[in-house]
Amino acid sequence: MVLTLWDSHYNMTRDRDPIVGSFHVICILVFISGSLIQSSDVLEPAVDYSNRNLTHVPKDLTPRTKALNLSQNSIQELQMSDVSMLPELRALRLSHNRIQRLNFGVFKFNPKLEYLDVSNNHLRNISCCPVVSLKHLDLSFNDFDVLPMCKEFGNLTRLSFLGLSATKFRHLDLLPIAHLHLNYILLGLVGYHVKDGETESLQVLNTKALHLIFHPNSLFSVQVNISVNALGCLQLSNIKLNDGNCQRLTTFLLELTRGPTLLNLTLYHVETTWKCLVELLQFLWPRPVEYLNIYNLTITESINYENFTYSETVLKALTIEHITNQVFIFSKEALYSLFAEMNIRMLTITDTPFIHMLCPLLPSTFVFLNFTQNVFTDSVFQDCSTLKRLNTLILQKNGLKNLFKVALMTENMASLETLDVSLNSLDSHAYEKTCSWAESILVLNLSSNMLTGSVFRCLPPKVKVLDLHNNRIMSIPQKLIALEALQELDVASNSLMDLPGCGAFSSLSVLVIEHNSVSHPSADFFQSCQKIRSIRAGNNPFRCTCELREFVKNIGQVSEVVEGWPDSYTCDSPESAKGTPLQDFHMSPLSCETVLLIVTIGATLLVLAIIVAFLCHCFDLPWYLRMMCQWAQTRHRARNIPIEELQRNFQFHAFVSYSEHDSTWVKNELIPNLEKDDIRVCLHERNFIPGKSIVENIIHFIEKSYKSIFVLSPHFIQSEWCHYELYFAHHNLFHEGSDNLILILLEPIPQYSIPSNYHKLKTLMAQRTYLEWPMEKSKHGLFWANLRATINVKLVN
Repeated sequence: MVLTLWDSHYNMTRDRDPIVGSFHVICILVFISGSLIQSSDVLEPAVDYSNRNLTHVPKDLTPRTKALNLSQNSIQELQMSDVSMLPELRALRLSHNRIQRLNFGVFKFNPKLEYLDVSNNHLRNISCCPVVSLKHLDLSFNDFDVLPMCKEFGNLTRLSFLGLSATKFRHLDLLPIAHLHLNYILLGLVGYHVKDGETESLQVLNTKALHLIFHPNSLFSVQVNISVNALGCLQLSNIKLNDGNCQRLTTFLLELTRGPTLLNLTLYHVETTWKCLVELLQFLWPRPVEYLNIYNLTITESINYENFTYSETVLKALTIEHITNQVFIFSKEALYSLFAEMNIRMLTITDTPFIHMLCPLLPSTFVFLNFTQNVFTDSVFQDCSTLKRLNTLILQKNGLKNLFKVALMTENMASLETLDVSLNSLDSHAYEKTCSWAESILVLNLSSNMLTGSVFRCLPPKVKVLDLHNNRIMSIPQKLIALEALQELDVASNSLMDLPGCGAFSSLSVLVIEHNSVSHPSADFFQSCQKIRSIRAGNNPFRCTCELREFVKNIGQVSEVVEGWPDSYTCDSPESAKGTPLQDFHMSPLSCETVLLIVTIGATLLVLAIIVAFLCHCFDLPWYLRMMCQWAQTRHRARNIPIEELQRNFQFHAFVSYSEHDSTWVKNELIPNLEKDDIRVCLHERNFIPGKSIVENIIHFIEKSYKSIFVLSPHFIQSEWCHYELYFAHHNLFHEGSDNLILILLEPIPQYSIPSNYHKLKTLMAQRTYLEWPMEKSKHGLFWANLRATINVKLVN
């Protein structure tokens, strides 16, 4: 894969938001990598028996099982016999069952066990036994009164993740693991009981991340002083506040946010009044927290102007995702001004009902703004001159419509390099005015809008990365602004008919043009775009004809820069080639080059002429032509006889053709057996008319006979006159359209013994049924009966 600027800028939201969102991801994933990521090979072989309504562990598990999922069942007890036959077991999930007691001794024969999850059960107590291989242990959301801790846990030197829960805390509950350096501790406080007038304390000695989960439907009322050494990431879930208990949360956070190492604070599922939210932000402003994240925020009661002191702060980034505003009538300025005037570097407010954002009154410190999935219109940040430091602006999924106003919005943003306005409703109708973009813009995402080819006349002059995929572009205009700095262009999922040349994009190195309407791409694309290092042009309706050969040849020579080759490049038409990979598509030069085709046809005709001449010489074709002329002359004379006269003009039942060597059989067998039943037989020696040529006699008497009998034998094929008689009888067959030939095989004739010029005889013997003279005398009667039945008809005198 070619490493490109696109790889680093393509996802603009994620590229400029790594510190805001990614640090939170680091807290969750990287800190528990020892228990999950490092044990990636536990997935094979894996067995999943989750949600099967099981009451016991299945007994048919293979000893090779490494990962076993038994979550969401009804198992009440775990015994040693359930897992003792699984020596390779490394991961066991038992969450959401009905287990009440757990003895760690059951894992005596599972020395490789690293991942154990028994959360969301009914555990009240545990019996400890060292399982030193554990990296991930989750006992949270059970029915423990105090934290389930025993001294054997101190031997879990590889432990990275620990999940616990209790209804009350004691200061030294976690003392047995004081010397361990954990990455992540989860404390479930859903069942925590508040003690009136009493504040508990808990010392969590060494963990990088601490996650506290409170009851989702109760007002925040926890009174515990929790202190942690070297805490880097703090997460709180299910926080419900009103103006009356707001101070309880700030008091709770006072000790937790005291340490200088706390960089990230994340709040999940927060329900609060606007006044309490402002107080919480004001409390955190001077604290050492650098990254504050709030997910699923619900604002209740009212929104009024609240005093906020933007004192010096170490907070670098504030992220708020998914705001539900239950206040419908409020001061927009009170809401928006709180965020607009913040003296921090990065602000993310996404998936909210905000319809606007104010321009800061004073020069702003913002370098990163992300307002994805709001309801902003084209009026946002118009005539705003206080965002001079802004480097990245993301306005995905809003209500922007006018590209000219979007350009005008950036005019005073002197430091803006990355702009993402994808997934809006922007169009690019012909603007009379010049688009006034900030000249500093290097990365521009205009994907998933309603832009047409005219957008190329309204682009930042120094843009390097341009994303226009999923628009309505049918062609790139010939006259457009020369984008000499453009290095990466994505125009996938449009309606382009051809690959763009690089005349206006002299620095283009990456092109994405898949899923368009390119059927005949220009063969000179690679000559025009000498700097191209990566092209993705697959999934287009390629028409595999002669015009495509040169492109296929060129793309095959630079296949190392062609993404998706060859799988994504197939023929769409013609129908006979549909689905054929382009690399397997071949058309002969003969079918594509006219001059070569004419020369080939001429040469073929010359060869055919030579072959015909050779066949005429070898197979005596002139003789056949002479015979055809005589036959035609005789037929011409016969055409003057009326049809009725022809029907009653038969003089003989059969004309007999035979070799003189077979005359004995003809005269002693054939003639007597036919004529005794009044069958008239024509023989040449007794019926031919003197004075006429032999050929005329043959033709005349074949026509005067109802059938023609040929007595076949090896002697027959040696007789030239027999050949003539067969020839004319065969032509009479086709002319009359009747079945007038009778073949009698007197002696077997091997096919190889028949001369080549007797091809008609070969054809007749292959296609027609013949009578074979039987050697057994007992069969002669049936032979004569069949023959007489074939020719015994009444002749009119």
